[in-house]
Amino acid sequence: MKKPKFTNRLAEETSPYLLQHAHNPVDWFPWGNEALEKAQLEDKPILVSIGYSSCHWCHVMERESFEDEQIAQFMNEHFINIKIDREERPDIDQIYMDALQIMTGGGGWPLNCFLTPNGLPFYGGTYFPPFPRYNLPSWMQVLVSLERSYRERRDEIETRAKNLKKYIEKSDKSFLNKEDSLVTTENSTDEDLLHKIYINLSDKMDDQEGGFGGAPKFPGTMSLQYLLSYHYYTGNERAINHVRLSLDKMIKGGIYDQLGGGFSRYAVDREWLVPHFEKMLYDNALLVSLLSDFYKIKPNPSYREAIQETIDFLKREMQHPHGGFYAALDADSEGVEGKFYVWEKEEVEKTLGTFGKSFCDFYNITTSGNWEGKNILNRTLFVEAYCNENQIENCNYFKSELTKAKDKLLQLRAKRIRPELDDKILLSWNALMISALVRAYEALNDPEYLQLAKNTLDFLLKNFQLGEEEFPLGHSYKNRVNPQPGFLEDYAYLVQALLDVYFNTFDLQLLSCAERCIEYVFEEFYDETSGLFFYTSKSQKALIVRKKEIYDTAIPSGNAIMVKNLQQMGVLSNRSEWSERASKNLKQMKGAITAYSTTFSQWAISLQDLIKGLPEIAILGKNFKTLAKEINQEFIPGKIIMGHDSALETYPLLNRKTPADKTLIFLCHHYSCQLPVDTSEDLLKRLRNKTYL
Repeated sequence: MKKPKFTNRLAEETSPYLLQHAHNPVDWFPWGNEALEKAQLEDKPILVSIGYSSCHWCHVMERESFEDEQIAQFMNEHFINIKIDREERPDIDQIYMDALQIMTGGGGWPLNCFLTPNGLPFYGGTYFPPFPRYNLPSWMQVLVSLERSYRERRDEIETRAKNLKKYIEKSDKSFLNKEDSLVTTENSTDEDLLHKIYINLSDKMDDQEGGFGGAPKFPGTMSLQYLLSYHYYTGNERAINHVRLSLDKMIKGGIYDQLGGGFSRYAVDREWLVPHFEKMLYDNALLVSLLSDFYKIKPNPSYREAIQETIDFLKREMQHPHGGFYAALDADSEGVEGKFYVWEKEEVEKTLGTFGKSFCDFYNITTSGNWEGKNILNRTLFVEAYCNENQIENCNYFKSELTKAKDKLLQLRAKRIRPELDDKILLSWNALMISALVRAYEALNDPEYLQLAKNTLDFLLKNFQLGEEEFPLGHSYKNRVNPQPGFLEDYAYLVQALLDVYFNTFDLQLLSCAERCIEYVFEEFYDETSGLFFYTSKSQKALIVRKKEIYDTAIPSGNAIMVKNLQQMGVLSNRSEWSERASKNLKQMKGAITAYSTTFSQWAISLQDLIKGLPEIAILGKNFKTLAKEINQEFIPGKIIMGHDSALETYPLLNRKTPADKTLIFLCHHYSCQLPVDTSEDLLKRLRNKTYL
């Protein structure tokens, strides 16, 4: 292999994104003391360029600008250049993305932010072209202008940077209101509050194409999850119909990989046809969870198929041989976005022979194509409806032929040059995947999914320890755990995963681990002033600000998930102070939840649990696991369930309940239990009738 002309410090890193830039002529530094001290010593401004390995426009800017020797020479002479993988360092990304949004009103990646030598941002943008276009200056124009400004208007830049820091510090507080009762006026009720959240979400619903808003369109998983829970309590048909419409449109659309399974990150159009082709672990985990919950309410073979195909894709293409799941698949292959996934009609028909015409009709494949002259596979109808509309009498035969055809094309596609794999393993995203596998197990009754969830959990607990003690844990793993300590979302999602696995295995060691993990989070992340949790632990070296992450992004807010954990563990472990902390946090966030419901949907779910109360289920007797399995197949928002073959003094839900000859099920609310029943169906009748409220 020919030796690269250039090699910079990133060659020593493990991040796939940083390694992609290791042979740029730009003298890149990773984030750390060497770069920061050099900036101060040489009194140079810092360029922080942030992206991730599957980011299309990050690749474009690298090819156009960072591989250009003339541009690189100017960057090296006048700036200290730092490359950051946002997935490895989301804490840094949050700060400078906030700065960019304050400066420009927008955001995205690549994120290019210019800092003073002491790390304060003063200018930022996303993608810049090599020549002026798209109403953007060229990257070289930006560099020259900022270098001159830094020399000639230094005082102005310093003042601007200090003021910007103050705005970043205030951003965490802007959504917090004074803690008070949930009821806001004499004429309003808690039900009004939940309804207002629903109304705010419904105002943004796309009633034709599903999801929320127009293009580009993201899955909006947390908002859809709230609608599912809202329907459970109110019977509101529009809420559940919108979840159905959104899932149907996504599963039929190009955002879903019709051959290989799995979802892309978002669609660039309103109709879900044209995806941004990168596949992220977190999107697929969140959508598997939502699909599984919806399947519990509305069993449909198309949803079952989507769950199974997505998990099969993750096992086939994104699973580490020893456990755990990789982060992402790139949007590009051979430098072209989507090339791996699109088809020409002639190629499909040649491969499939006599069935080719039917296959092309089902997946809307045409000679002219539907995207840049090629075809993104999509469906207008699910297979049963297609058979009815086209008067296909033997639909089972048609399904089997479709499956064979998909397998043939999948094998042919596997011979193409594949998109790059980001093979780091992130604690937080894997914890989301554990919860998704548990939901899939509950919905589809496939024990392989529960076993895979347990194996993944074991992998995380064994491989992410940073020392001899149980905690702290690292944030990422690639061949070894990265020394970067975990963030709030890592621990929050891990506790959620521990509880989800416990609710199906009743291994009390998982509860103990969850309790210790929460105690560690309080010790390392808790902010006494606000009652919320910082994103970084107190042991991590401070950045220019120590932020709290309170709103949902593409993944749920770590603070919101911690509230859910505290609600559940407060009951399970009889830690009333945890339940009270969750209630106080929800009360101080209720203004933001109701005003900006799509941004705070995960909070809204826990607010609903607070207002409605958690269904507490205790099962005592030899047959407790069988009954629990039957109960878990039902969608029950906020449910906590404990089971054992005999009473346990350690846990209030299992204390002072002596099983008779039969296994008994107790439905409780704040530890006050109704008379027991001995069948899951009797218990589910009570739950459906909401008699515990």
